[in-house]
Amino acid sequence: MALDPQLLEILACPDTHHAPLTYDAPAQTLTCTECGRIFEVRDDVPVLLLDEARVPAEGS
Repeated sequence: MALDPQLLEILACPDTHHAPLTYDAPAQTLTCTECGRIFEVRDDVPVLLLDEARVPAEGS
């Protein structure tokens, strides 16, 4: 099951800039368009916790 398109429209990065997120369905991740943090989607539920986000490697 994929994330609801209406939900994807309103999701934003939980950091102070609240930038939009892009969804990668095969990887089950959401990526911030500003800071690049990667948030997992577990059991069709976005985990938008800064402490659990992966930070992109330098130079990526």
